[in-house]
Amino acid sequence: MVRKLGKWVYAGLIYVFMYLPIVVLIVYSFNDSRYRGNWEGFTLRWYTELLKDRSIMDALKNTILIAVLSSFGATVLGTMAAIGIFAMKPKVRSFMVDLTYLPVTYPEIVIGVSLLALYVGIGLPLGFWSIVLSHITFCVPFVVIAVLPKLYQLNPNLEEAAMDLGATPAQAFWKVILPEIMPGVMTGMLLSFTLSLDDFLISFFTTGSGVNTLAIKIYSMTKVGVTPKINALTTIIFVTILTLLLVIQGREKKVEK
Repeated sequence: MVRKLGKWVYAGLIYVFMYLPIVVLIVYSFNDSRYRGNWEGFTLRWYTELLKDRSIMDALKNTILIAVLSSFGATVLGTMAAIGIFAMKPKVRSFMVDLTYLPVTYPEIVIGVSLLALYVGIGLPLGFWSIVLSHITFCVPFVVIAVLPKLYQLNPNLEEAAMDLGATPAQAFWKVILPEIMPGVMTGMLLSFTLSLDDFLISFFTTGSGVNTLAIKIYSMTKVGVTPKINALTTIIFVTILTLLLVIQGREKKVEK
């Protein structure tokens, strides 16, 4: 009994250590005082001021647009790559899968510096589209990883059966194969959107002058001190990402059932 209780206490302390700073941040985003040490009552003032800040709204617009474009591009490329890898011979397929996992293990700073060097080398202007390309690059492996298991679960005779019934290869893919792997495709797309929304390092290295994402904007704001508006902004980002992750997990559990 004591040992079991000790495990719960140990687990509880770990979760308190992990989530207490986030809880404090959320609570103080509703504090009427500009100073975190004083609680002067509940208010939505900082959220209202946040919505009136044009620079933050521009950064929000850039962030959402980049996330939408990069998640769409990564989903298309990642799904095509997963199908191509699945069609390879077992030994080659195993090698390609290992190769796909490598970028996932790289530190983001390595990816950011590498992409910056590439863009400078080929003369690509740094700005909005360089961030989009960068996000597509680091999101593609996650889509491949999400789609491949669904391809492995397919009946190997499914496509052949569709073609025996008169479907063309294209019709067999769009009407038979794609609906079967769609849960993996959607999971990959939502994951890519979340990763793009949350990214700072890669965006920081590959952005140009005048193009800010929310992560970069928050970083620049913290240089002059943490204000309640930053608390409000980070709370919105946290809730958005948490919601997307819950949607992803919900879809995965639904598919498993």
